[in-house]
Amino acid sequence: MTKTLAILLAASAILAGCVVAPYDRPPPPRPHYGYGDRDRDGVPNRYDRDRDNDGVPNRYDRSPNNPYRY
Repeated sequence: MTKTLAILLAASAILAGCVVAPYDRPPPPRPHYGYGDRDRDGVPNRYDRDRDNDGVPNRYDRSPNNPYRY
């Protein structure tokens, strides 16, 4: 009984060192306001003339964030 308990305590001590905390890395940097690329077309939102990629420029588009409406 004592031998089994010693083995269990040793195994738990060894396995306790293998746990990795998920928060030991800082979060990724956030892009500056207006410079993100929501539609992932390579053009930052600030300079994108067609944000939703529906083929209609934003200034003529009634819903510039909705790709299903013109």
